Amino acid sequence: MSPEAWLPQPAWYLTGLSLLLALAPPALGMEVMAPATINALNGTSVKLSCTFNSCYKVENKQFSLNWTYQECKNCSEELFLQFRTKIMNKQLDRFGNRVEFTGNPTKYDVSFTLNNVQLEDEGTYNCYVLNPPDRQRGHASISLKVLTKEPPKRDSTVAVIVGASVGGFLAVVILVLMVVKCVRRKKQQRLNTDDQKTEEEGKTDGEGNPDEGTK
Repeated sequence: MSPEAWLPQPAWYLTGLSLLLALAPPALGMEVMAPATINALNGTSVKLSCTFNSCYKVENKQFSLNWTYQECKNCSEELFLQFRTKIMNKQLDRFGNRVEFTGNPTKYDVSFTLNNVQLEDEGTYNCYVLNPPDRQRGHASISLKVLTKEPPKRDSTVAVIVGASVGGFLAVVILVLMVVKCVRRKKQQRLNTDDQKTEEEGKTDGEGNPDEGTK
């Protein structure tokens, strides 16, 4: 059996809808996408996928990434993978050397693979991304469920066909929304920069022209 992650079929449509809503043009924050839940078989390897959208090219000197783990909802987050000009594996005791970065930030992919999955690996995995000049850090989280046996097989031909059709439509819509959003974001940043320059010029003029009545 190949080491696969099982994403419940209803989640395909919810994930697509979430992406569609997240990419609405009025929003100015970075979008980070990841499946809400991933099921992995105990003892196998699983890829925890995390991708992001940005209007700007990734520059290693400015780009930053944090992967954290939460054992429970109210537990503190533990940093185990980080990118600061290069990937840095923090090698938490719970994971040892089982974490392997398999993404490519220049292609907007910051996924990693967890090898030899253990029951204790269940929990929430948080993906944080910042790609300046985007000003807001993006975030997505994945709930990992570890199974002790492979789920029963079922015929998913119809679901795959429908999912592919819906996915293709969503991809086109998302691409259009992304282009519109990038244009609006860059325009807004130019306006903010121009306003700031105008304000600074106004202050300079005020300081350079004292009241003639005081001479």
